[in-house]
Amino acid sequence: MKSKTQLLLELWIESRTRFTNQLENFKQEDLMKKLEPSVNSVGFLIRHIGDVELLFAKNVFGAKEVKVIAKTVIDKKDTGEWTNLQELKAYVIYSFDSLKLIVEKQSEEDWETTISTNEFGAKTKAEAFGRIVSHTAYHAGQMAIINKYGK
Repeated sequence: MKSKTQLLLELWIESRTRFTNQLENFKQEDLMKKLEPSVNSVGFLIRHIGDVELLFAKNVFGAKEVKVIAKTVIDKKDTGEWTNLQELKAYVIYSFDSLKLIVEKQSEEDWETTISTNEFGAKTKAEAFGRIVSHTAYHAGQMAIINKYGK
């Protein structure tokens, strides 16, 4: 029988394929695409997914060694700087690996521990993890639409 940690990791990794499958097919020029009137580009959304994964690793799950300057969260808008595909891919590999590593360390009891953040208040770690799963899938859907219809 699988642990809660194993099951939740499988759920997150499968859900994240909505993002990673697209990432494999993006070209450099796709990063600048936007869908008017939205101001966020594909490149911004890739960086944002990585920023939020790192924030979760550090602030929700306690990975103190993770260093993150979540520029997309700080700036709250696309500044036009997320245009290097290889750097963005490396960043989201790092964010995935960082979050996966700390999640793998969670015990059965840890998932029921309540944490509190300014962004979403008090939640169990399991509930908070649901937010990162849906966050990535939500933005992956945006990216797919922007890439298909944006300029």
